[in-house]
Amino acid sequence: MTTHDAPPTTAPGATTAGEPAAGPGQPFVRRLWRGRPEDPRWARPALLVLLAATLLLYLYGLGASGYANSFYSAAVQAGSTSWKAFFFGSLDAGNAITVDKPPAALWPMALSVRLFGLNSWAILAPEVLMGVATVAVVYAAVRRRFSPVAGLVAGTVLALTPVAALMFRFNNPDALLALLMSVACYLVVRALEDGRTKWLVWAGTAVGFAFLAKTLQAFLILPALAAVYAVCAPVPLRKRFAQLAAATLALVVSGGWWVAVVELWPVSSRPYIGGSQHNSFLELTFGYNGLGRLNGEETGSVGGGGGPRGGGMWGETGWDRMFDSETGGQISWLLPTALILLAAGLVATRRARRTSVTRASFLVWGGSLLTTMVVFSYMAGIFHQYYTVALAPYLAAVTGMGAGLLWERRREGWAAVTLAASLVAAAAWGYVLLHRTPDYLPWLRWLVLVGGLVAALGLVFAGRLTRRLALATAAVGLVAALAGPAAYTLSTVRQGHTGSIVTAGPAGASMMGGRGGGPGGGRIWEGMPGQGRQNQQGQRNQQGQQNGNGFPGGGFPGGTPGRNQPDGNAQTQPDGNPPDANGFPGGGGRTREGGTGGVGGLLNGASVPAEARRLLEEDAGDYTWVAASIGSQNAASYQLATGEAVMAIGGFNGTDPSPTLARFKKYVEDGRIHYFIAGGGMGGGDSTASEISSWVQSTFTKVTVGSATFYDLTRKAGD
Repeated sequence: MTTHDAPPTTAPGATTAGEPAAGPGQPFVRRLWRGRPEDPRWARPALLVLLAATLLLYLYGLGASGYANSFYSAAVQAGSTSWKAFFFGSLDAGNAITVDKPPAALWPMALSVRLFGLNSWAILAPEVLMGVATVAVVYAAVRRRFSPVAGLVAGTVLALTPVAALMFRFNNPDALLALLMSVACYLVVRALEDGRTKWLVWAGTAVGFAFLAKTLQAFLILPALAAVYAVCAPVPLRKRFAQLAAATLALVVSGGWWVAVVELWPVSSRPYIGGSQHNSFLELTFGYNGLGRLNGEETGSVGGGGGPRGGGMWGETGWDRMFDSETGGQISWLLPTALILLAAGLVATRRARRTSVTRASFLVWGGSLLTTMVVFSYMAGIFHQYYTVALAPYLAAVTGMGAGLLWERRREGWAAVTLAASLVAAAAWGYVLLHRTPDYLPWLRWLVLVGGLVAALGLVFAGRLTRRLALATAAVGLVAALAGPAAYTLSTVRQGHTGSIVTAGPAGASMMGGRGGGPGGGRIWEGMPGQGRQNQQGQRNQQGQQNGNGFPGGGFPGGTPGRNQPDGNAQTQPDGNPPDANGFPGGGGRTREGGTGGVGGLLNGASVPAEARRLLEEDAGDYTWVAASIGSQNAASYQLATGEAVMAIGGFNGTDPSPTLARFKKYVEDGRIHYFIAGGGMGGGDSTASEISSWVQSTFTKVTVGSATFYDLTRKAGD
């Protein structure tokens, strides 16, 4: 039994350095500032400073991202005006089709927009608050079993992870998922302390609600959590399994109630389930958002993945995926360090009793880290670098716990050497990652390497140094380890991010996504309709600006090319509208001012000219949808610009069979749709979207406004 297996709190009335305890009888402000009675006086103020600094960092320049991912922002706008759209996660207030995820991540943003109006801050500020809350949860989890310093290290590592700074300022579902997964791990460790059922039930509830944020990704860590509790909980075996059954029931109820309502709701009076091919949320869950992500067989997706070591559209799979040039700069700065510290923590507790909470903490957080990392490394379906934000809380917790444990044992030779080795790994890998962007702060990689190596040498002898000198050495090592990710994080928050695929860090930090980067931006793409090849710098040849090979609107996925910055970054409209997609894969980078009009694409929205807004807003109250467009991004741009419902034919990709041609004709006959916007989405071949587009173009009057083409569905051609 290690010293860490003692109860996490001292007896009531305990004091530190003569300071009166901040117990329940003390005023709230005093308890908030003082913290736990057993903590040193500086611990709670330091935590509050960390949380305030994280808040200010993540809020900095938040409005530069405009509507960020217009796909989700449109659903937020719809949910802020229609409670039915709010409940289902509809893309529009007319409730034609939903997003391709459950709606839980949309709910906080939609409520914020209801309160503060539709703007970038109202959409993104809830995500920032989730980021701050996640830092607090990770701190609390590490602090309970280790020390305030270990908790502060963990919280700082999380706050300065580049992909965390990206996604806690963005409106994808990943922010809520990361928060709830952190809460689940924290609650499982609480349950392991005393075997109380309520903590495990609350953990199951957190995972269930996380399912309503991003479906089956929430279940990745369940095997690790269940196995650790089944083995390590301080209660009889029969009770352990009964508690796990209760937690499972809580998971099913908290995550399944919404699914049950949707599946039982009459299909004729609810929106189509976006991302499915048969209007079924269960199909979406186990297909496109489930097994399809693992094996690459995603019906309705933009393309499949590779094999076990394939080099498909979403990047090469394999054990080193988290470290490669596409993903490494997002998450892996301290990943080698965390793995070393995880192994050290398990070795240090190898002789502890079965119920050791210290060892169980490493198993909970480390197991979650390893399980998620392995799945991400080998999944052959859709994979984006920003998914790795799910790893950030686990990585941060393991780093804080391991560093805290080894620091307390630094007088033992093996602990000092292992702590030094973990710092060498951080410095060496930080140098490698910074060397991948040689023009970005070229001096920094040498500072990281030299500073880290010098500090590591000092840590080898940390047990023989005075406490003050040892602390100074550790501080130098911590600065060296965090300098690289901190620099990337600062680059991330200084620029806005829009589109469906976004990456953290400076230009060139990721070959896949980012500036001018779409899926597979670092490899040559072939066979994509209307899309030219890409060289290793992510540049397209002129072939990529040819027509769309049958896709509506010209160009894959149907966009009028816009002007780009020299680095390939799509520009942002001054009014905050998403930039021109410039085809696929050019969406989703860091944005700047300026911009052009034009049709959007698969991964990014359109620039909506003022005259187009005026056209759609005229007599808008007479229609359920002021317009319809193929693909969600294009529809979302016009909906956000006008505040009026715009139907997304075919959902995100334009490939969902909704609405059918017959149903669309009925909508037109009933006078429920005013205009059809040409272009957008995939929707080629014999798809429903293509049928609708062909019928509209051959039947109704064409109206050109700037670079955008509309068809007036109230005026037939020749009238």
